Amino acid sequence: MTETTVPKRKPGNSAFNQQRLSACQPIITPRTVFPVFIVIATIFAPLGGILFYFNEKALELSIDYTYCDTEAPFDFGSIPVKYVTDSMTKIKSIPENQRPKWKRSNITILPNNKTITQCSIRFHINKEMKPPVYLFYRLTNFFQNERGYARSLDTDQLKGKAVNKDSLKRGGCKSLALNHEESIIYPCGLLANSMFNDTIGNLTLIDLISSPNEITNITYNFTYNGIAPPGEAAKYKPTTYNIYQIRPPLNWEARYPDGRYTIDYPPIDPSKDEHFQVWMHTAGLPIFRKTYGINETTPLQVGYYQININTVFPVKGFGGTKSIVISKPSTVGGKHPFPGIAYMALGILCGIVGIIFAVESYYNSHRRRDRRYASMQINDSQKDIDSQ
Repeated sequence: MTETTVPKRKPGNSAFNQQRLSACQPIITPRTVFPVFIVIATIFAPLGGILFYFNEKALELSIDYTYCDTEAPFDFGSIPVKYVTDSMTKIKSIPENQRPKWKRSNITILPNNKTITQCSIRFHINKEMKPPVYLFYRLTNFFQNERGYARSLDTDQLKGKAVNKDSLKRGGCKSLALNHEESIIYPCGLLANSMFNDTIGNLTLIDLISSPNEITNITYNFTYNGIAPPGEAAKYKPTTYNIYQIRPPLNWEARYPDGRYTIDYPPIDPSKDEHFQVWMHTAGLPIFRKTYGINETTPLQVGYYQININTVFPVKGFGGTKSIVISKPSTVGGKHPFPGIAYMALGILCGIVGIIFAVESYYNSHRRRDRRYASMQINDSQKDIDSQ
């Protein structure tokens, strides 16, 4: 006799294993669907309106200074309207002596006596901004989220460890681990090397009564503490390298004597340098803004102000732009109308679809009732004929 082979991996004879559980399959009809769309419309359309309303309450002034080094005159002249975005007022409605102006000048900076362009920008604040007031820089066409770029760093080095040359070359820094002298670059990698390095000053009030308009001694100061996202400082520690072992990144060399760290010009402490922490926190989109400064105590009064920017960060080579943004966020955040518009659009769309389905359901029910009534009439007539 042959023995019956019992499958070793046969599932148990239960309702779950044998797929005999009770199931419910809803029947989708216009009558059952249109209430869902109406509910979504009822929620999203008002919510979008609220977001849009509060977004309009945000005060913001943005000035693109990408071409200040070539287009600005050497004495103050009007900034082209296309470079200015002001949520507080229309540029053309501002008196001529209060319109945004700019000029460029050549200055020499230490420690290498290098000549750079300083861009001076004047603008009018038409509404008082209550604290906190933010100063941002805004970049476009800069892809910080590109995989190779975002991973071009060494986390151990940033945590204070004296990582050796071989480990750095094998790690994320690769070609930017060592300089041409085979010295270790600190901090290494593309991300640190490309850090935004324009120097943006504080705001200084301009006397509009004097002719020509003179700078006053009233300054609106920004602080650089508290600008990094929470928890960023924990990612970094002071370096344990000897300063003679390391060199600054290539794009940082102008900030140090002969491109070298010294006692007077030591390496940065990444655990305290919040501008560095902000930059290393990569943006997800090619158009982004990052916090440069904040004032949490003093209102920014209505007035005509000047800000000076040492402009050295190159953006023209990759088709990008750079701007300064002075902003007073609203209850729901900064000036960004898209969420409110998107919510309202979704609510309106769902409302339209819901109404269409409701009308369709209404007329379908009437057609079915009419057909049933006609069928009953035919049946009654047939019975009368048969009875005769």
